[in-house]
Amino acid sequence: MGKKLALGDKAPDFALPDDAGGKVSLASFAGKKLVLYFYPKDDTSGCTKEAIDFNGLKAEFEKAGAAILGASPDSAASHAKFKAKHNLDLSLASDESKAMVEAYGVWVEKSMYGRKYFGVERTTFLIGPDGKIAKIWSKVKVPGHAAAVLAEVKAL
Repeated sequence: MGKKLALGDKAPDFALPDDAGGKVSLASFAGKKLVLYFYPKDDTSGCTKEAIDFNGLKAEFEKAGAAILGASPDSAASHAKFKAKHNLDLSLASDESKAMVEAYGVWVEKSMYGRKYFGVERTTFLIGPDGKIAKIWSKVKVPGHAAAVLAEVKAL
């Protein structure tokens, strides 16, 4: 279990496979704003809605100088299928080892129908051009979330 990150902390570094067969790392976003959103699972209802919402605002994020990166423990192949199915134009990082979700403190114990298990807590981080965490949204509720993140990006 990673420690909870706070505003102003340096964002934990990462280098992971992406959906396009390449690698994505924190360093590849140096000097840019990065919207890093963690989601539990490809092609589930909330995760699909969140990805579609971010995708729909991608041009606005880019205009505001921000890149968007989604991350989950799903495989790169799963991400590629998810993107193709929903016509997404976002980069998705595959964290099958769970090192990144732990480093960002979003791999947590959850409970469903009385059963406890570990999973990703839907969380979004806004990382400034300096590599520091500028804003954290925990336990994200999907409706309106992408638009709220965009407003913060524009204010940064």
